[in-house]
Amino acid sequence: MSEQKQPAKRNGLSNKRRNARQFAMQALYQWLLAQGGLTDIELQFRTDYDMKDTDLSLFRELLHGIPSKAGELDQHLAPRLDREIADLDPVEKSILRMGAYEMAFRLEVPYRVVINEYVELAKTFGATDSHKYVNGVLDKIARDLRSAEASRGK
Repeated sequence: MSEQKQPAKRNGLSNKRRNARQFAMQALYQWLLAQGGLTDIELQFRTDYDMKDTDLSLFRELLHGIPSKAGELDQHLAPRLDREIADLDPVEKSILRMGAYEMAFRLEVPYRVVINEYVELAKTFGATDSHKYVNGVLDKIARDLRSAEASRGK
């Protein structure tokens, strides 16, 4: 991920959430690489990017919530990975933690929406086939964390 991308202009609440997820993924990537302070990274993003079409509450929740729960999220991820978490590309690690976070803590978001959102982020920011990997891992997490919802096929 050589440069930051500005989300496309969209209308509607779901698009504001999509923008929030995209900004949060970029901010978490930056946090993983630089290990800077989350508050400083948040301020930088709010200053450097036009975030008026962004769900700022979701952006902030993801940016601060995922690092605070990284150990718990990694416990959900580890059994479903084909390698150690430390060996994941920082983009994949950020995206997978975000998906696991939403599966575990944002139950109002249907699991299929969670999977779709992070597969799309992987297509935009990840390596060539990382979207397939993200899809497979998040699908397995959904079967455990959202078993009732997944069994209904919603």
